[in-house]
Amino acid sequence: MKSATTSGELRAHNRVRLLRAVHDCAATRTRSQLTRDLNLARGTASVLVAGLAEDALLHEEPAAEPAAGHPRGRPTQVPGPHPLGPLALAADVREDAWELAACELGGRVSVLEVQPHDGTPEGALASLGQAVADHLSRRVVGLGVALAGPVRHDGLVDIAHLGWRSVDVPRLLGLAWRPAGPDPVLVGNDTGLAALAEARRGRLRGVRVGLHLHVDFDLGGVLVVDGRPLDGASGPGAEFGHMPLGCGDRPCACGATGCWGQEVGANALLRHVGLAHGGGRGRAQAEEVLASSPEAVEAGARALGRGIAALVNAHDPEVVTLSGHGVALLERAGEALTDSCRPALMAIRRERPPRIEAAALGWRAALLGAMESVFDAFLTPEGLERWRERGPDQGADTPGSRNVTHSTLKRKILQ
Repeated sequence: MKSATTSGELRAHNRVRLLRAVHDCAATRTRSQLTRDLNLARGTASVLVAGLAEDALLHEEPAAEPAAGHPRGRPTQVPGPHPLGPLALAADVREDAWELAACELGGRVSVLEVQPHDGTPEGALASLGQAVADHLSRRVVGLGVALAGPVRHDGLVDIAHLGWRSVDVPRLLGLAWRPAGPDPVLVGNDTGLAALAEARRGRLRGVRVGLHLHVDFDLGGVLVVDGRPLDGASGPGAEFGHMPLGCGDRPCACGATGCWGQEVGANALLRHVGLAHGGGRGRAQAEEVLASSPEAVEAGARALGRGIAALVNAHDPEVVTLSGHGVALLERAGEALTDSCRPALMAIRRERPPRIEAAALGWRAALLGAMESVFDAFLTPEGLERWRERGPDQGADTPGSRNVTHSTLKRKILQ
């Protein structure tokens, strides 16, 4: 955001700063704490909060307990999301199912629907688009979509192991919805979005250089620098799973041979025990293999460790975080993983190797990252001005307020 040069620009700048601070702290800090954090005058903070409340962006609640050092007799208020405030819709499209959620400022998530699909672009995205349309209201400021494949800046996705090639995600979602905003549908790679969430709310928060690896049917990864996952010139970057970091020469659906992802993930586990694999099917069977085949788990862990060493030699991260099935490989065969990683490290890396840790946000990380992408686009002076011009949506239906088919799957997660 450019530097503010007028009083109006400074006010708009501070409104964004305050809302961003509330969002990033998960609406847990008091107004006094936020005032100190942002180096605002007390009167300025009061005016900002009042204006944001009038615009249905913030709502204050009394703190459960007085903040440390707070003067006696003065109420302690915690700014949080307004009951009629903005919502981000977020979707995680996996190879065999998708999940749709509504997310408030501050990061509270309400899961709306979970549905299996047939693995085709039309089968996955048309049904998701219908679900999004069913849950739209004027409160919704954007849709973030996480997909298990490289995504170009124009919204085209390629998922080699499903046979998806240059799939136009926004078009197949079929949404007539166009809320005020320059880019209402934001499409990203699931690993990159999971890494974004870990940098904002998980293990990579405050880490200058981190490496995040997500293991599902195959393997994806991304380098995170100063809290930002790095992408490439056209969008897809750090396709670590398609680098020849393993020991095999098996052809990969991406067109290369010897890809690391051929040796790590659910497909590799299923292949190891002679079960059918590929096409985004076999998730339950892979879970069974993880629980019952130490040999398959150790093989996957060793392959994972070898590849991690190569990436550590190249990028020198402070910490390596693992999500998806990577957590199970670390927990059940951590010694095999580190034993294969250590000798492949350069001597200077071996002296102070990075920590290898389970990610904090689990399987929900990609969904949370999709949420963050929407709020990143919204929390700008222009985004807040468009919201103010809409006016509050008094009495309108909101996502999660109506009955949904999978009502038993609706639940709330406080971040």
